[in-house]
Amino acid sequence: MKKIRSEKINSADFNDYFNHKMQDPEFRKAWEEFQPEYEIMKVIAEARARNNLTQKQLSELSGINQSEISKLENGTRNPSINLLKKLAHAMNSKLRIEFVPDEMQ
Repeated sequence: MKKIRSEKINSADFNDYFNHKMQDPEFRKAWEEFQPEYEIMKVIAEARARNNLTQKQLSELSGINQSEISKLENGTRNPSINLLKKLAHAMNSKLRIEFVPDEMQ
C-alpha cells in the first residue's frame, strides 16, 4: 500500500484558498449550509483544549461517552441542547446560542 504524505498548510495559504473558493456560488452555498455544524465541532474542541482536557477526561467530567464526544468533534453527531449544556458545565462554561443577522441583507 502506498503511503500518502500529508503536507502542512499555513493559515495564510488556507485563508487565501478559502477566500478564493468562497467566490464560487456553489461552494459558498454548501459552506453556509455546513457552517453551523462546523462551528459546533470547533467550539467543543477549542473549549476542551482550553481546559487542557482529553476526550476521556471530558467524558468522565460530563458523563458523556468518549465516543460521543469524538463524534461531536468530527461532525458525525449533532448534539442536543441538553448534551451541550452538560459539556459546558463540565468545562466550567456557559452555553450561549445566538441568531446573527444575515450579512447578505
